[in-house]
Amino acid sequence: MSPPAPAASRSAAPLFVQALGLVIITLVAAQLIAIVVIFTLPPPPPEFYRLSEVSRVLKTGESVQARDGRMLILRQRGALGMGLPDNPRRAEFKAGIGRALDVPPSRIEILTDNGPRFFVRSLRQDKRGGEDRRGGDPGGPPPGPGGRGEGPPPNAADGPGPRSGPRPPGGRFEEPFIFGGFKLGVRQADGQWMVVEPKPAPPWRFDSWQQRILLILGLSVLAVSPLAWLFARRLSGPISAFADAAERLGRDPRAPPLELSGSAEVIAASNAFNMMQARLRRYVEDRTTMIGAIAHDLRTPLTRLRFRIEAAPDDIRGKLAADIDQMEAMISAALAFVRDTTRPADRTRLELASLLESVIDEVAETGGAAVVERGEKIVINGDPLALKRLIANLVENALKYGGSARGRVFAEAGQAVIEIDDDGPGVPPSELERVFEPFFRGEPSRNRETGGIGLGLAVVRSLARAHGGDVILLNRPEGGLRARVTLPL
Repeated sequence: MSPPAPAASRSAAPLFVQALGLVIITLVAAQLIAIVVIFTLPPPPPEFYRLSEVSRVLKTGESVQARDGRMLILRQRGALGMGLPDNPRRAEFKAGIGRALDVPPSRIEILTDNGPRFFVRSLRQDKRGGEDRRGGDPGGPPPGPGGRGEGPPPNAADGPGPRSGPRPPGGRFEEPFIFGGFKLGVRQADGQWMVVEPKPAPPWRFDSWQQRILLILGLSVLAVSPLAWLFARRLSGPISAFADAAERLGRDPRAPPLELSGSAEVIAASNAFNMMQARLRRYVEDRTTMIGAIAHDLRTPLTRLRFRIEAAPDDIRGKLAADIDQMEAMISAALAFVRDTTRPADRTRLELASLLESVIDEVAETGGAAVVERGEKIVINGDPLALKRLIANLVENALKYGGSARGRVFAEAGQAVIEIDDDGPGVPPSELERVFEPFFRGEPSRNRETGGIGLGLAVVRSLARAHGGDVILLNRPEGGLRARVTLPL
């Protein structure tokens, strides 16, 4: 029997090329999304606090919500660390606080998280009559987000402190402010420090630059997820197909071959699996055919021996005839075994409890002590004739060697289970596996009148494994033997 031809192969790009392409696309997509976000969204506004807001907290003792930053709170501390040396901007800011509170600047200290970032800028007329927005620290602040200097917003101007009064021609005056996190302390007469600082942000709050990074990460994940899902599906599909094909091969060596599709590596693996399946099928068929041919050809010499013993003396003729009968029975059993294992399987959905009841009822009608326990209604995919032969062999063995048979069907751990119990002497533990070997007969069955040929359990195991299941024998603690067949649901 020649194996069916495999389907035409549909080759895709090699798996290495697909994985490399996914990595490259992922990197390019992430970079493009980052570029789009950076150049599309405006730069995140910095947090800064005006001199008037800081002085109001010190005057009133109450928290003040800064217009462009977090809430400013007032705390009392026993000590405050030394700040950086004063530069002109820091000195001007401290002087402005001192004027607002009427305290000398020497009693004021400022600690900043990122170093001194004071920008006290003025808008003044240049020679052309326009506004000169330069100013601040001579070295200039470090560049801020978006390529701009990390300075004040366009409407911020500087001066030594809060200014009031009419707006001068061509320019305007605004109050000083301070960037980022800071602590401004005013030493009291008793040595304690009244400290103003921004209220600490909660742990779940993200700064503007952190939000941008999370946005870029989220968009990159959304853009790449469909590609990753498609690649994972293409990668896992052949593996699942191999698992299903291996399971089908265990149940039926004549299962159709794998379809050759996918990447070059998958096609090569599928082709190797199909070749292995074809070789296994030919090996099993050749061995089975050889056994059947030998058993069939042995009938001719046995027939000649039967004619020749007619001339033998009467005292040995009966013994010779009995031996020839036994040999013919063994040959007939071997041919039946070959026929059962080579017959094409006709799988259909069937209900196991009903099948067991029909076999038990047939045995009970002929006087056999066989009963069936009511069990679950379990439906499986199987060959009705093969499973009926399996159950019938187990029931016959239970009646022949145990005197009775009790059957049941139930589901356990995702499998259908058939159990046949008897009340016989059981089987020695050392022979629980050997009894499944062809032509092996245990001690209780050596009697030629009651014993069998030794192929019944071999047929049972062959049929059970052809359905993807198995069969074992167990000695029951209360006496007797239990045959347990498991089949996939």
